[in-house]
Amino acid sequence: MKQALPSTVMVFAAGLGTRMRPLSDAIPKPLVEVAGKPLIDHCLDLFAQAGVPRAIVNVHYRADQMEAHLRGRTSPEIVISDERDLLLDQGGGIRKVLPLLGDEPFFLCNTDAFWIEGPLSNLHRLAEFWDPERMDALLLVAASATSVGVDWLGDFQMAPDGRLTRRDEGSVAPFVYSGVGIIKPQLFQHETRDVFRLAPFLFDAAEKGRLFGQRLDGIWLHVGTPAAVEDAEAAIAQSVL
Repeated sequence: MKQALPSTVMVFAAGLGTRMRPLSDAIPKPLVEVAGKPLIDHCLDLFAQAGVPRAIVNVHYRADQMEAHLRGRTSPEIVISDERDLLLDQGGGIRKVLPLLGDEPFFLCNTDAFWIEGPLSNLHRLAEFWDPERMDALLLVAASATSVGVDWLGDFQMAPDGRLTRRDEGSVAPFVYSGVGIIKPQLFQHETRDVFRLAPFLFDAAEKGRLFGQRLDGIWLHVGTPAAVEDAEAAIAQSVL
């Protein structure tokens, strides 16, 4: 049965952005511009274009700047999750907003990557593949070899049915996590910690055979360092020729 597009995306914008220094010394990393547009707007525009109505954005580092920038957005509707007092990491950030998320699956979105879209919306393709009976989480994954800014050995192997398995230590994996996915809030409902990572929950789902991937159609741009900004801008310029 075709699944509805999740109505909310959890956007992770609270991190310190240390690898982006010195660009992130004065501004939060999500406000670093690529091709004249802040990273977070590249991400939020993809969700707005897909028709996702609401984005919960967590803030911590230079939170006032983040809030001031986001005040100008109306699509998607922005809800701020204030982590000024304590940086909660991604898992803790999700737990904090569980009352806002309810029982329905939601999108995840990192703010250090985006993509040049192919002929079809990757977010719609992701939602169409989502199957809550088989999956606890579904990740949009990109081919390492054709992505920009991948400076590690990959993240996952993917079976023909889309099931993901974690890269073995010392090996190379053909797919990287794009930073976008769909996940069930129920994975976090019994968690009592305030600060914890998201990745172990994804790896646990993989161990249970309930983590799946959808291959990204287009070019994924990972912008984790100042040098990667130039690489991403070059790829964008090439794509419009």
